[in-house]
Amino acid sequence: MFKDDLFAGRRVLVTGGGTGLGLAMAERLAGLGAELHLCGRRLPVLDEAAGMLRGRHGAKVATHAVDIRDAAAVDAMMETIWSEHGPLDCLVNNAAGNFISRTEDLSPNGFHAISDIVFRGTFYATQAAGKRWIRDGHPGSVLSIVVTWVWTGSPFVVPSAMSKAGVDAMTKSLAVQWGRHGIRCNAIAPGVIPTEGAGSRLRPQDSQQDQLSAQNPTGRLGQPQDIGNLAAFLLAPDNTWINGQTIALDGGDHLANGAYFTQYLDWGDAEWQAARERIAARNAADRAGRTVNAPASSAAGAD
Repeated sequence: MFKDDLFAGRRVLVTGGGTGLGLAMAERLAGLGAELHLCGRRLPVLDEAAGMLRGRHGAKVATHAVDIRDAAAVDAMMETIWSEHGPLDCLVNNAAGNFISRTEDLSPNGFHAISDIVFRGTFYATQAAGKRWIRDGHPGSVLSIVVTWVWTGSPFVVPSAMSKAGVDAMTKSLAVQWGRHGIRCNAIAPGVIPTEGAGSRLRPQDSQQDQLSAQNPTGRLGQPQDIGNLAAFLLAPDNTWINGQTIALDGGDHLANGAYFTQYLDWGDAEWQAARERIAARNAADRAGRTVNAPASSAAGAD
């Protein structure tokens, strides 16, 4: 489907690139010859992912410990990439956070935990790359990962649904505003592609994978290669006329079944308390895995 050197000489930043869907896209692009930059808050996780990409694909990979909620830190990361490696060619906005909650139970901090990453962080990364592309006369491509909830809405994940809708609007708006600079902006709205982090926070009681597969028109859930292949297609250097599009990658699920998480309408206080406890345990484990005072970035070529 793709030439092995399709992305040779091209530099791609994937936010949240150390795990899950971000890593799936990074691996597909690495296999096609891209130089990868992975950013996230947990440098050991990023470095482990980078080692895997080097070992499997001989890829050149740099890692950057950055909290994308911090606009100054995002801009500093972009400056480091431009000055030490060269300009990006592609940006994949994948970093996100989410958890299920009754909206009436959300604290302001809970709301900001999601919206500051998804809404603000995505804008910070996009603006930091875009202004450099425009300044340098360098074409670029932005791919943002949203959700099918931008069309259907979804109960119990309101901060995410609101924020992803904003990213969808940004995609369409900048496609028009920046197209004249050779900058394309598109988005993917994936359905259920099982990952450990998302599953533990969105379906904390059980995986429900058999039920979700059965209700999908294609009879299956998504796989990492599904999003990897679509990302590679949308970012491909010769693909210069797809712009301002959000493409559903869900086997037709949102058309057949509408909004997600409606099953939680039947939950009572006990179920919600159990879900909160499981989500809190996962969050604590993630916090324990972050490195304090870690170096801001590291880079290496193929091993």
